[in-house]
Amino acid sequence: MSGAEVAGVIAAVAFLIIALAVAIIAIRLSGVTKEIKQTVTEVNHTLDTVNGEIKPLTNEIEALLTKSNVLLNDVNGKVAAIDPVFTAIGELGESVSDLNTSTRNLATKVKGGAKSGTKVAVAAKVGQKAMSLFSKTKDTER
Repeated sequence: MSGAEVAGVIAAVAFLIIALAVAIIAIRLSGVTKEIKQTVTEVNHTLDTVNGEIKPLTNEIEALLTKSNVLLNDVNGKVAAIDPVFTAIGELGESVSDLNTSTRNLATKVKGGAKSGTKVAVAAKVGQKAMSLFSKTKDTER
């Protein structure tokens, strides 16, 4: 075999190896492509299912939000109606506090007045005794 024939055989073998490598890569790429196609199909199916289930869920959420807003408005209205009651209770508390202060002041004055009254009563009794003694001495002198 001459040099040209050896080079031709080497080229043919190299071409065969390249052709086999390309064929193996094409086969594997075909398998990967099939798997990707299956995965995309499954994803589309899953998305269709999810989209189908999301619509009723979204409707229920919207209904709940609407009911929540109605309830919140109702609560706000009732709280606004109760506000005057709390204001009145606060004013009543202030009035009771003022009444307690006035009662303490009155009790202090009555206590002081009672002490003075006791002194006056003692002085009156002493005066009565003195008058009765004075009357007796006047009666005895006559």
